[in-house]
Amino acid sequence: MIVRKATTEDIPAIAALERVCFPAEPWPERFFANVQRTDGLLAAVEDGALAGYAVLSSVLDEGSLDNIAVAPDRRRQGIADALLTAVEARARAMELRFITLEVRASNGPAAALYAKHGFVPVGRRTNYYEKPREDAILMTLVL
Repeated sequence: MIVRKATTEDIPAIAALERVCFPAEPWPERFFANVQRTDGLLAAVEDGALAGYAVLSSVLDEGSLDNIAVAPDRRRQGIADALLTAVEARARAMELRFITLEVRASNGPAAALYAKHGFVPVGRRTNYYEKPREDAILMTLVL
């Protein structure tokens, strides 16, 4: 498996995976096309098939991990781990000072994975998520 910058050809598969992983409110394909043009869209690919993706955005020297997803049949195989490592490397190459993310308060496994990569809880956003309504834990990795 390799993690690389996503290409235009990856966009339909990324949008399809988005609909599988986030069916209540998936981001549209055009969003991924816009992010891909800024080099903030990373794809995890194995045997020519998309296994996962991550979205890193930035404003000045501040980064945001906006989304990370792994195909359901590929979970618990180190793909999210590899994507997070690549996101951090990309953020360092962009000379960002930190990366911030939100994670559902009930998503303990994701929070543990982020903590493994050095993200620490720094706040809570009440009722941040919808469908279902839930708080978000704000986590930051200082680079």
